[in-house]
Amino acid sequence: MKPSRRLLVLMSIMASFTLIAAACGDSGSSNTAEPTTTAAAVTTTAAAATTPTTTAAPAADPTASLDDSLGLVTVGDGEDIQIRSLEAITGDVAFLGIPNERGTVLAIADYGDIAGHKVNMGTGLDDLCSADGGQAAAQTIVADEQVVGVIGTSCSGAATAAAPLISEAGMVMISGSNTSPALTSDLQGNAGANWVPGYYRTAHNDLFQGKAAATFAFENLGVTTAAAIHDGDPYTNGLATAFKDAFEALGGTITGFTAVNKGDTDMVPVLTDIASGSPELIFFPIFQPEGDFIAQQVGGVAGLEDVILMAADGLLNDNFLPIPETKDMYFSGPDTRYGSNTNESTGKSAQDFLDTYQSEYGEAPSAPFWAHSYDATVLLLDAIKNSSVDDNGTLTISRAGVRDYLNNVSGFKGLIGTLSCDEFGDCGSQKITVIQNTTPDDVAASKENVVFEFAPA
Repeated sequence: MKPSRRLLVLMSIMASFTLIAAACGDSGSSNTAEPTTTAAAVTTTAAAATTPTTTAAPAADPTASLDDSLGLVTVGDGEDIQIRSLEAITGDVAFLGIPNERGTVLAIADYGDIAGHKVNMGTGLDDLCSADGGQAAAQTIVADEQVVGVIGTSCSGAATAAAPLISEAGMVMISGSNTSPALTSDLQGNAGANWVPGYYRTAHNDLFQGKAAATFAFENLGVTTAAAIHDGDPYTNGLATAFKDAFEALGGTITGFTAVNKGDTDMVPVLTDIASGSPELIFFPIFQPEGDFIAQQVGGVAGLEDVILMAADGLLNDNFLPIPETKDMYFSGPDTRYGSNTNESTGKSAQDFLDTYQSEYGEAPSAPFWAHSYDATVLLLDAIKNSSVDDNGTLTISRAGVRDYLNNVSGFKGLIGTLSCDEFGDCGSQKITVIQNTTPDDVAASKENVVFEFAPA
């Protein structure tokens, strides 16, 4: 029997739906797979795009922490750190400058390298114990921008001309034997006439020495009248003035205050003028050779036959003490009884230094400021060490950092005692003694013959 027309139409429609359904099913499978493939591709592309844009941070500059306001000194790998010595190493005051310079040499040797760099003092320069000498040497020093600091001068007069040039160049200067108050302060918070930033000293301020000498004369010797002689130098004038002021403050009378000229040999006119005031004591804190002539000629001036003579550290040396006419003279100066004092940075004691000095130079130091110069040098080296940065062998030193370190020195143990720097650069222990030269034929014994000691409260 043939199927009906109606049935055929129905079967045809059902077949069409089956084909359409199959087609729709294939289309659905294709659409589902495409998003999956696309997401993976997007993820891979994003990762690939991120990796190349990641950049490492630049290496930090190790010198960025240094204060460059006064400039930086760069010491290359294998190069030396440069400092300079400026002392009186020729002429009549060489007795003072030579031990100072040697103190610097030995301190450098004891201290050793800084961050692998040797410290080079160069050839010792001469301040000639004069303003002209100090200025000329300072001009040579500041022309070399590698120099960080200077140890010196020996004489205050040389420092008044050298220190401004050193200061302007951003360097520092530390003296072991300058004592003029004009270089630091009046100890009442007022800067001295010749003070400049970057100047320091381990030597005492002569306001202390003047007070010590006056106190000894007035209280221990019992004199109530005195005269003072200087030579116009900042050191001699400053100390004579300090003595005068302190003596008068104690109740004494200054019967004469005068000066001789450098180079004078005939002291009779000046001494005759002084004799008119009938002083019991003459204080003459000057240098050789003028000091020699005063000591040798005073006994021949009427009215001064029995006058007491007193000098200071400028004449407290191995050349002046043996002069016969200096027998029983008194001398003020730094307290050199260092005992077992040890420099905390080198570990060397005063006796270690003296043993090495004798071994190296075949003699004892001829003047009293050798230990002050040693400690001054160590302070400078400590300041350099603590104000620098090492970068793979290259050392960069901050000039401002060196000053800042020295400005804040406090309680440092040195050969001369405990050092602390005030705002004007006075760093010394300020201890003063008076010795009496009872044995001109035994200088060492006279130097140890302490009859008075003074230290600020």
